[in-house]
Parts: sequence; structure tokens; C-alpha cells
Amino acid sequence: MGGYTFVASDLLLQFDPASDLPIYLQLYEQLRTAIVSKCRLGPGTKLPSTHTLDGQLGISRNTVLAAFEQLLAEGYLEGRIGSGTFVARTLPDEFLGARNRTAAQPTPRPVAQVSRRGRIVRSLAPATSLSQVVPWPSVPKPFRLHTPTFDNFPYDVWKRLLIRAWDRIRPDMLGYGSPAGWRPLREAIAQYLRASRAVRCDWQQVIITAGSKQAMHLTAMIMTDSGDPVFIENPSYSGIRVAFSLSGGEMVPLPVDGEGIDIACGERLRPDARLTYVTPSHQYPLGVTMSLRRRLELLDWARRRDGWIIEDDYDSEFRYAGRPVASLQGLDDQQRVIYIGTFSKVLMPSLRLAYMVVPHDLVDTFIAARAHTDWSSPVVEQVALTDFITEGHFARHVRRVRAQNGERQKCFLKAAREHLHGLLEVPSKDSGMHLLGWLPDGVDDVSVSNDLFAQGVEALPVSRFADPPIDRGALLFGYAPFDERDTVAAMQKIAAVIESQLAPR
Repeated sequence: MGGYTFVASDLLLQFDPASDLPIYLQLYEQLRTAIVSKCRLGPGTKLPSTHTLDGQLGISRNTVLAAFEQLLAEGYLEGRIGSGTFVARTLPDEFLGARNRTAAQPTPRPVAQVSRRGRIVRSLAPATSLSQVVPWPSVPKPFRLHTPTFDNFPYDVWKRLLIRAWDRIRPDMLGYGSPAGWRPLREAIAQYLRASRAVRCDWQQVIITAGSKQAMHLTAMIMTDSGDPVFIENPSYSGIRVAFSLSGGEMVPLPVDGEGIDIACGERLRPDARLTYVTPSHQYPLGVTMSLRRRLELLDWARRRDGWIIEDDYDSEFRYAGRPVASLQGLDDQQRVIYIGTFSKVLMPSLRLAYMVVPHDLVDTFIAARAHTDWSSPVVEQVALTDFITEGHFARHVRRVRAQNGERQKCFLKAAREHLHGLLEVPSKDSGMHLLGWLPDGVDDVSVSNDLFAQGVEALPVSRFADPPIDRGALLFGYAPFDERDTVAAMQKIAAVIESQLAPR
């Protein structure tokens, strides 16, 4: 059909003035259909001029021009200077069809080649990472970790504060905010930390981050060069392992006993180390509270070695006997502690707001690093959270949740004694949102965890957080969101799985 010039009557074009679709789009659709079918307007077919076509169709030239311009822009038509307008020799639909066929029958290929950091991220994803296999959003199953209870969450108060926050937003607040965070929120957090955690700080030291993981990655990026030794607890939070692996730091795992991390052991292993990561208030995942003796030893190490300590205070609000343990940072009179806290455990993980308290001489560096990642956190949520704290809602919410979590821990321990006696050793703890259950000697915690997951119970194995391995397998249980009925039903499944592992094979 190349070289053929069609006339409008060849296509039997029809227009409906009553249609919601403008006439130029009706013309566009009909011409496009004729071009794609190829039997009515084949590749290379010459179209009449817009002046000729408007007369043949009885519509305005501007309408024809609009349809032609759309077809030209999308590649269905092509213009040749001095010759006119033609149907394109190669249509965009042919490329789309080729891509669709490729997608329908993908060609197998090796694992995609990525950077060294990409390979590190891939290798550090645990096989039992529940976040990768549980569809989102999903109702948490017993005993998913890091999940707060939302039974007592003040939805109406939070909704009202969000609406009011929008009423308070000024045009100048809609641009890029301060990388350090909204000043009133930084002031409110500083006041809260001084009163509740004995943290020594002013508001200028507080930096708002998008969750505690971002704070860890910023710290690892700023405080370590490739090959630098870094002391971490063993076992320890997997997120910090990823952060230091990506920064190139050489992690030196130190044992954790009943008093916490043993920094003296670290000095013997790597006297050149100058950075330590700890969870002193509630060691993750073992649940140990670092003794005062070990805290003072750690601070003395930092002073003598010109070193730094990262204090991850991830769930310190939840202590069920007496007052919360004061922060390690509060004992530091040398400005050697980088303090990290979060609202994920006490409010909601989806809020994605956490904070750091950094020594004065590091503030500018950390703010610059924050700016180079994602610049700042959403301002509306920061405004609402500020009011939530300053108007007393946060303190009341913490008291309610602390009381409920304490009761649910008691419920978990009671059910464990009744259903798992002789199968799982669950020491009681007076803080946190999870408990540790020690398995009988010789029972593989990964195998038990996998079998439980198939039964609808989520209990991560402690071995996934330890390198080198610890002597005995154990499981982690987050109890905060689960009532007595859920807890007892899950305990029965746990008992059956452990008994099957103990049975002779």
C-alpha cells in the first residue's frame, strides 16, 4: 500500500457530536485503529493534507491538526518535508507487542550483577525474614516481633491533631524543610528525653530521621571508613550489621553475658577499635540490661581510646518494674555517645519518625549527611507529633501501653509455663516487647521457626542474629499485640512442633 493516498470515504469515519469525547479524539482513535489494523491504512500510506481532509470530513482544520499532532507525537505518523504526512513504517504498537511477548515468556538468565554493596544487602537478608514472606498489609500473627499494640491507640486524638496541623501549615512550610527536623519537635523531644531518660542534650543536638535504621546508616557512613574495626554485640540487631557492612566497617562481635557487652574482651581483640554499638537498656535480642559497672567501663574505654558509642534505645519506654533505666548517654560527661530513639515501638512503625542525639561537635556533619539522603521528614506528621507530645497525649499513651504490655507479658509467661514446660525455657524480663525462649539442647531453632511459620506462628530464631553462633538455640516472641486467646492457641502449636523435633527419627 506504500505510496497510496487514501480519501476519507475509504475509512467510513463517523463522529458523534453528543459524545463526551472531543471530535479531535474521535478522529484520532479512528485513524489510530485504521493504522494499527494495517489493512485499512498500511505502512507508508500518504494522508491528505489537513486542509483537504477538513473539507472531506466537514470539520474544522484545527480539529484535524490536533488529531494529526497526537498521532505524530506517538509515532503513528511521520512527516516528510516537502512530501506530506505518511503512516509510519514501524509502529509503536509493534515494540509494545514485542515487550509483552518477552514478559509473558521470560528468558532465564543468571542472577543480576550488582555492586559489592548490592551483594552484601542480598546476602544479609535472612532466609526467615518474615517481612519478605508475609503479605503487606497483614494482621500480625503470633508472635511477630517489633509490633506494638494498637488496641489503646488514640485514633481520634491523632486524627484531630493531623487536621489541625494542616490548618497551621504556612506556604513557607511546604518547601524543603530543615534536614535536622522541625524545630518545635526537636525541642519537645529534647525536653522529653531529659525528663524520662536522663539524656543530657539541648534541642540543637536532636536530629529527626526516617526511622532508627536511617540513623544507624548515617552513623555508620559518617563514623567508619573501609576496614575500620567496630565492636558490636553478639547476638545483635541485624539492621546494624547491614549498616556497617555497607559502610565497609569490620565488625568485631563481642560476647554478651548477664551484665551486657564485655568491652574488656574487645580491647584485647582489637585495641585499635574506636566505635561500639550497644543496646544497654534492653539488649537485642537477649533482653539483658547492661550493669552500671559495664556502662562505666564502656564510657571509660571511649574516653581513653578517643572512641564513640552508639546507644540504640529502641524500646526503653517499656519497663514494668520501677522506673525506666537511665540512658547510657546520661552518664557520659565527655560527649562520646550517639543516642538513637524511635517512635515505631510506642506509637506506630508506619509513622517513620525517629531521632538521634549527637555530640555538639558532630551536629553539622550529621545534618549534612541527613540532607544528602532524603533531606527531611514530612512536616505535617512532625507538627502533629509535636502537639501529641507537648499536650500530654504521648505520656498518657505510654502509661496505657506500658500497663497493657506488662499484662500481656504475664499472660505469655503463664501460658508458657502451662503449655511448654520442659520444652521451652522462657525467663521473665521486666522490660521490652519481646521474650526469649531457650530450646532444649540439640534442637535447631531455624528448623523449629520454619515449622512454626507453616503453622501460622512467627518466632524468629536467635541464631539468625548471632555470628559466631551461640551455644544454644532459642526463639524470639513478640507478645505486645496478642491477647490470651491468641497466645494460648499459638502455645499449643509451639508445643507440638518442639515435641516433633524431639521425637526419635
